[in-house]
This record gives sequence, structure tokens and C-alpha cells, in this order.
Amino acid sequence: MTMQALVLNSYNGPLELTEISMPQPGHGQVRVRIAASGLNPLDTKIRAGSAAHAKHPLPLVLGIDMAGVVDAVGPGVAAFHVGDEVYGMTGGVGGIQGSLAQYAVVDADLLAIKPANLSMREAAALPLAFITSYSGIVDRARLQAGQTVLVQGGAGGVGHVSVQLARALGAQVFATAGLRDHDLVARLGATPIDYQSQPVEAYVASLTQGAGFDLVVDTVGGPSLDAAFVAVKHFGHVVSALGWGTHALAPLSFREATYSGIFTLYPLLSGQHRAHHGAMLREATRLVEAGKLTPNLDPRRFDLRSAEAAYDAITDASARGKIVVDVA
Repeated sequence: MTMQALVLNSYNGPLELTEISMPQPGHGQVRVRIAASGLNPLDTKIRAGSAAHAKHPLPLVLGIDMAGVVDAVGPGVAAFHVGDEVYGMTGGVGGIQGSLAQYAVVDADLLAIKPANLSMREAAALPLAFITSYSGIVDRARLQAGQTVLVQGGAGGVGHVSVQLARALGAQVFATAGLRDHDLVARLGATPIDYQSQPVEAYVASLTQGAGFDLVVDTVGGPSLDAAFVAVKHFGHVVSALGWGTHALAPLSFREATYSGIFTLYPLLSGQHRAHHGAMLREATRLVEAGKLTPNLDPRRFDLRSAEAAYDAITDASARGKIVVDVA
């Protein structure tokens, strides 16, 4: 049996709709009939061959996030059954087939039952963003109710989820964003900050009386991570999923603050701690169904035949929300 998938045969090359073999689930795996594939900026870097840390050899099928229906269950799987609607961050790195295909065999530990009140498209937009957010805010920083949180890049994929997660945990949330996204940030429950018109010292002074924020969640990297070290409170914490580049740690040290890096891909690449991914997504399902978490999607529709345009929407920065490709 075969299925259709988008195959990349050369970095930065075309995504070619190709008939490939239908995968069969092994021990601890399920096969999912994919309904939707959520795209992330990381997917564009993997396609370009510039994400060495993702280790995805050619030829490859891209797509890290997905939502779909369990189609077959391998031995040793008790948590899922044929017909279950599931979602997860399941492949597209480390030689693991991604979600731009009609079917994928995935480690059951990586999956959770899809929130009942989300469409497949909406569910496919959440996994990487939520896992990254939860890893930083809960696992590393152990955010407590009443603390202050600054999310840098609050309208982005990870950023808008981080705002909502911090709010759900009872924090007072602030978020940097471009002016066009201030309404979105405010609707999510954060105080928007125009980082382009004022230096970090100015908004720290005006919003925290110079004390700084208990937690700074950096989703941008580069200069934003440097700004985080200035914005954090004495004995506070900074988390970032984008720790590339060279950074001066003195501002962080002067505040006796701490820093945590987040490497969301590690369980996929190493095979370790995968069950925690599934557990985090079960928490995402709980929050979504409680009305405390909603993904923000770009309204445009793409399918396997127009997926090139979906990638363009990320690389040309025209996306207004998460980009999702319809597969089913």
C-alpha cells in the first residue's frame, strides 16, 4: 500500500507530491491518518538545511506538528484506539517522517486526545508552541500565581500561547509586540508593550517601577534575549528557546537572576522523555476545554498541493497567526 506525501529531495528545493510506502506501526506506535499539519518557523529552517540541530537527512518529509485520527494501533499501546482524534509534535526531525503526508506512524507517548472544542486545524497549530511554552514557564521557571511575566514576541506562535498559559496560571502578563498586534495581545489578557518606540529600561521603569519582571519568556532570541537580561527582576528567571549568538551575561548576574534554555526537539531526537510531551499536551487539552487557551490561526487555507505557499507565508513574514496545511 502507498500514500501521498510531500518529499524534499534537496535543501531549499521543491516539495514534491510523491507516492511512498504506507508505514506500519511497531511496538508502542500508532498510525495516524493526518488531517492537518501545523507549520512553524523551524520547519522553514529544516527545509533550507540551516537547522543542523534538527538532524533531518534527505530525502525527507517535513511537518513537526499534526492532528488526525488513529488508523491502526501497534502492540504495547493501551492509551489509544482506532478512531481516536489525536494531536502531537510527532516528527519532521531526526529522520522521523513528518506530517505533510496522508499517514504517519508515531510514538504513542507523543500524543494526546485532541481537545473536543477545537477543529483539526486548530489542534495542529498547538503542539510545538504549547510544549515550548510549558517547558519554560512550568518546568523551568515554576511560575506562581501573582508573579509578573514579560513575554517577548507575544503575538507569535510560541508567544501567544505563553501569554495564555501564564494568565491561566494566575500571573500578571505583559508582552512586547508590533503595533499591529497590540489588539491581539490585549485580547489574550496581556498588557502590550511597543518595544520599537521605547528601550527596555523605559518600560521596566514605567510598568514595574524599575523592579523588573519575575519571569521573562524570550521567544525571539538575539537582541530580545539581551533585553531579557535587563528586564528581569532581582532573583528572577529568564527562559528562551532561541539562545543562539553571543550574549553578555553581566546584566543577568548583576540581578542575581537565572537562565534556562529550552530544547523542545530533544525527546524526538533522543527518544528520551517522550511521555512528558504527551502529558503536557493532555494539560493543553484541559486548558483548551476550560476556555483558557485558544490558538490564533492565519485565515488562509493551504493543502498538500499549495504547501509551497504556506512556507512562503512564514518566510515572507505575511502570516497573521499560525499557518496550517490541510492534509485530509
